[in-house]
Amino acid sequence: MARESFDIIVSGGGVAGLTAAAGFGAMGLRVLCVDPAPPIVTAEEEGADLRTTALLQPAVALLDEIGLWARFAPHATPLQVMRIVDAGGPEPEPRVAHDFDAADIGDQPFGFNLPNWLLRRELVAHLDHLPNVTFRPGVGTARVFTRETAARVTLTDGSVAEARVLVAADGRNSPVREALGIGVTTLRYGQKALAFAVTHPKPHQNVSTEIHRSGGPFTLVPLPDRDGQPCSAIVWMERGPEARRLVELPVEAFEAEMSARSAWLFGPLKLASRRTVWPIISQIADRFAGQRTALMAEAAHVVPPIGAQGLNMSLRDLAALRDLIREAPEAMGTPDMLDRYHRRRYGDVRMRVTGIDALNRASMAGSQPVRDLRAFGLSTLYGVAPVRRSLMRLGLGIG
Repeated sequence: MARESFDIIVSGGGVAGLTAAAGFGAMGLRVLCVDPAPPIVTAEEEGADLRTTALLQPAVALLDEIGLWARFAPHATPLQVMRIVDAGGPEPEPRVAHDFDAADIGDQPFGFNLPNWLLRRELVAHLDHLPNVTFRPGVGTARVFTRETAARVTLTDGSVAEARVLVAADGRNSPVREALGIGVTTLRYGQKALAFAVTHPKPHQNVSTEIHRSGGPFTLVPLPDRDGQPCSAIVWMERGPEARRLVELPVEAFEAEMSARSAWLFGPLKLASRRTVWPIISQIADRFAGQRTALMAEAAHVVPPIGAQGLNMSLRDLAALRDLIREAPEAMGTPDMLDRYHRRRYGDVRMRVTGIDALNRASMAGSQPVRDLRAFGLSTLYGVAPVRRSLMRLGLGIG
């Protein structure tokens, strides 16, 4: 069988993999992107990803550079303020609330919020207009063979493709990572996240609100109004048994519970989508590179949905790979280039995985003394302006 040749093969067609294909395609490289599952590009379709992603300013700059932001911008809701509320007292009501305002560090919002299913829709449409990018949904990676000069991939349809670099963007259970024998360190919390949309009578005013009590954060992220009502996406993290109980409740009972968990900050919440459930782990690969292969996104790192880090970390992976290729295109895929990629990304990722792990464990706290200590720590950090600004810049990934 004839073997197709590309500069880069991207294994994985989620938001990160499709963005990577667009990013490498914008450099004029010949790119093949494959994924065993066709992308779901409507909110109504079974299996649609109803979570949302906050694209922070450095990510927006990258997306603009590769020609994607013009597609995303009409659907994006700006995030000007990130509000953290501690409702960990004896009753589920706010006792500490602090605003982290983007105006403290610049003249732009922190970023913009978009639904994941919509990102996929726009990404697929964009790839259709790139003549040097081939996207094959419904086709996955079956076998990987690497040598000094190239990576050879046998696909599930029986075809074979070869590239100077294989990019693994194929998820937390990455077949490419496993084929290369790269290990991972995984932390399990016994948590799940419920993701859904709601409407509420009080406007969100472009404020992302993260409410801490126990079990994990309850986060409302602004969306465009729906049917004349303010609308937000919610990620509600809870211990597994409680999450399963909640998702099986009748709608009216679920609305009562989520309104109470929100400390009634936005009035009574009304469910505006179906409920989806996602497992929560932290994970980091032992290395982000192998022979002729780079790991990115969830193939390299997984974090709980706190602080809008997940996809933004993945886009920093993409930016690093693009920079290294630009710096020395003749060295693309060499051991030196891939080792430099690992060194450039691993330290930053390790720091963020560790930090988010600590934040998640603090948010899960059930005992009153620990919840009191959490509230005290939040007020202490917020009260020191230089520390507050440094934390905001660190979260954005800027110096």
